[in-house]
Amino acid sequence: MDFNVKKLVREAGNAISRYVQLTEEKLGTSDRTEFDVLFENLAELSDNTKNWTEKILRDTEAVLTPNPGNRVEDYLFEKIDKKKPNRLSNLEYLGLDMIEAGNDFGPGTSYGNALIKVGQYEQKLGVVEREFIAAANQCFSTPLQKFLDNEMKTVSKERSILESKRLDLDACKNRVRKARGMLGMPAKDGVSPEYALEEAERDLRVAQSEFDRQQEITKLLLEGVSSSRAGHLRCLHEFVEAQSNYYAKCHELMKELQQDLQSSSSNPQHSSTSNLQSSGQKAKALCDYEAKDSTELSVSADEVVTVLSECSDNPDYVNCEKGTQHGRIPKMYLLFK
Repeated sequence: MDFNVKKLVREAGNAISRYVQLTEEKLGTSDRTEFDVLFENLAELSDNTKNWTEKILRDTEAVLTPNPGNRVEDYLFEKIDKKKPNRLSNLEYLGLDMIEAGNDFGPGTSYGNALIKVGQYEQKLGVVEREFIAAANQCFSTPLQKFLDNEMKTVSKERSILESKRLDLDACKNRVRKARGMLGMPAKDGVSPEYALEEAERDLRVAQSEFDRQQEITKLLLEGVSSSRAGHLRCLHEFVEAQSNYYAKCHELMKELQQDLQSSSSNPQHSSTSNLQSSGQKAKALCDYEAKDSTELSVSADEVVTVLSECSDNPDYVNCEKGTQHGRIPKMYLLFK
């Protein structure tokens, strides 16, 4: 218990000495130990790397999740270690509304049929966008965030310790200077100036040793920050590749949609035909659907079903199969493959 009290008193004394030393430095009444040019350059490089990585990461997150409210929600879910909500993207919401409008206007009309087709492709674009976001997070955002949470936090911690050691060192240097100035004067409080100088020089040697050791540790970590850029470069290449694939898939889908719409416009009969390519076509549920009666089929989000045919009594529904279960599902809940 006595040891703990002494330790607390010593730490409090060190904290006061650091505060006094820092105040005197700011007032210009005390000198400070300067780091060598190499260390200062490494420290500046580390600060630049940290600041730009944070800014790039924020900008990337804004691109991948444009809605600020969603970003805040995702951040809170991460902090409480809960799974992020599986929300639809803006493209998928647009697609759902287009399909619903097309079914309301009538799939047999040119406009209604076109709305349904465009809506289905908007949903496909939404799926491609979701895949791109997942890939970009994995190859770019997550590594950058780990770098900030691990390497940079360690560097910041060790630099803070180094600054404390520097303040301790400079405080010891000041005590030595003051003790030397007291030489030849009478003893104060029973302590001779010679003994006070000897004690101050001993503390200075200890402080210098601790400062040198901490500076070496910090310098090694700062050099590691510089080498981390090679890893960030690889992540950047992977991000560009994921983005390139994303836009290529989007372009391919839009070309298909253009050709499909042009074909429908040139062939009026085609515009009133079924959206289904053939019996046995696969479709994925965009969200949960609960059957309203025994003729319908319940599905969960992302569940894949086999489409058997369109319902003859209601063109807004399709007959589907899921394992041994059969029933009809509204088209607007499905993404046809």
